[in-house]
Amino acid sequence: MPALRTAIFLQSSEAAGRETVPDGPQVVPSSVGERRNETVSNRESSPVGDAAITIRGVSKSFDRSGDGGRLPALDAVDLEIRRNEFVCLLGPSGCGKSTLLNIIGGLLEPSTGEVFVNRKRVAGPLPKEVAFVFQEDTLLPWYTIVQNMYVALEFQGVPREQRDDRVRAALEAVGMTDFARYYPHQLSVGMKQRVAVARGLSLQTDIVLMDEPFAALDEQTRMVLGEDLSELLERTRKTIVFVTHSLAEAVFLSDRIFVFTARPAHLKSVVAVEEPHPRQPSFMTSDKFNELRNRLYGLLRAEIREAVRQNV
Repeated sequence: MPALRTAIFLQSSEAAGRETVPDGPQVVPSSVGERRNETVSNRESSPVGDAAITIRGVSKSFDRSGDGGRLPALDAVDLEIRRNEFVCLLGPSGCGKSTLLNIIGGLLEPSTGEVFVNRKRVAGPLPKEVAFVFQEDTLLPWYTIVQNMYVALEFQGVPREQRDDRVRAALEAVGMTDFARYYPHQLSVGMKQRVAVARGLSLQTDIVLMDEPFAALDEQTRMVLGEDLSELLERTRKTIVFVTHSLAEAVFLSDRIFVFTARPAHLKSVVAVEEPHPRQPSFMTSDKFNELRNRLYGLLRAEIREAVRQNV
């Protein structure tokens, strides 16, 4: 999958008429973020039938090496994600969360069922409507940060005259303006993940899919980036689907948390987090936060044990 993700950005030269990647904006840096539906999010919800993402009966299985059989990953998943909503996909390791994310984004086809993004059936990648932020930073090492940003914009077909402003605004939003001319190897892991988030923002899609973007970071750094992401969410009003294994991260960031069973995954429960964005650090030490995290652990404990049994 990392090769596929890198290829997505390498294809940009083909999609944009093999344009060369420019040095970037001339004005950076400048001096200047149980199958049960519960209470809906306190944020603005979309009308019925106007969800940002609709998933109907999606199942997925893969060829199983060695015996010619099939390995089921997802089992008849049905859910809707509202516009301007932050949702987390939470479940035991290997249950199919990333598989579902890739199906939403058009990188994988479901074995059965269908997915709709903005009422349109997904039949392939949607670079003008959906942006990805992966666990791997997918930055091209021979390009500077600002040039890496340009690659994504070329792939999306953004006109040259719009790129400078988009890149500048996105880097400012994550506090990385001063590092626009640096190369990836000169940045820390946390800084590279900030750039990955900035790249997703620069595409100006309504939907951003994030596959464990902070998994490689220490707990302190990932919670600070979570605070920044909560602030960005409130400012940009995007729809974000976020895969994580962290109970604390899910509670701190989400409007709703979709809890999945062990493989083959189906939706076990939906937990709402009634807390306004941007989330404050004090929320993490509140009784409400601890109660929600403990509730998630209670829902997942048996599923985690089953996932461990499957992998023995």
